[in-house]
Amino acid sequence: MASLLEVKGFGFKYADSPKWAVQDFDLSAGEGEVVVLAGPSGCGKSTLLRAINGLIPHMYVGEYAGSVRVAGREVASTPMRELAQLVGFLFQNPENQIFMFSVERDIAFGLENLGVQRGEMRERVDEAMRTLGITELAKRAPHELSDGQKQRVALAGVLAMRPKLVILDEPTSLLDPMTASELVSSVDRIRKETSATFLVVEHRLDLLVRIADRLVVMNEGKKVMDGRPTDVLSDPDAQGYGVAVPALTKLENAMIKDGIKLRGNLLTAEELAREVNSRSR
Repeated sequence: MASLLEVKGFGFKYADSPKWAVQDFDLSAGEGEVVVLAGPSGCGKSTLLRAINGLIPHMYVGEYAGSVRVAGREVASTPMRELAQLVGFLFQNPENQIFMFSVERDIAFGLENLGVQRGEMRERVDEAMRTLGITELAKRAPHELSDGQKQRVALAGVLAMRPKLVILDEPTSLLDPMTASELVSSVDRIRKETSATFLVVEHRLDLLVRIADRLVVMNEGKKVMDGRPTDVLSDPDAQGYGVAVPALTKLENAMIKDGIKLRGNLLTAEELAREVNSRSR
């Protein structure tokens, strides 16, 4: 699998800080991968995201080390206008990027700034709305929508730009469990249909581990764990780094500790139920 994102030896120290926010950081992600980034507050996640979408070093002043490349382009030397077409960013609060008078105008906003021709713009907006299942909301005002609908509109605006890499910053934090599950399912479907790569910062790992290819854990500006979600979450060190291990994983770990052998790590309650039922027959 070709690497779309390549971070090598990256480090950054803000101008007003005596310590490095991130240091000696390596990370790669291939096309169509979903990589989840976890770790305690202040561990450097936000700094890493800023370096990937170009805010560092284009907007933030400080000491920069290493290399960050997206689709072969060195982020530090690529203009923000070009980066906007490579990297899409969905904020934790969708209201931070929804401000037009209608849903379709909001989704088209980024395309208008890039000078995309009207016909192509219409095509991209319609395609993004179909992908997220929000076509019927096209004429609605964003302030009339639910949090889940706003999140879909914001994501549609990102997808309309057709980025190769999509960054989601705690996308489920404001959503109820059902809406959050629907959003995660949408992400899984989109990456399969478009081969877009997703880098997701999230604390509610119970939903994301179902679709994630890798789980990367940060602590004090460094990468401390990187592997398949089931392997990372079953490692006792994970909780020590502030990772919220899902209740299902804790149950599996307890069963294994008690000598109950499972067929590999299971990601959903349904999988665990089938495993237990098969043993009781």
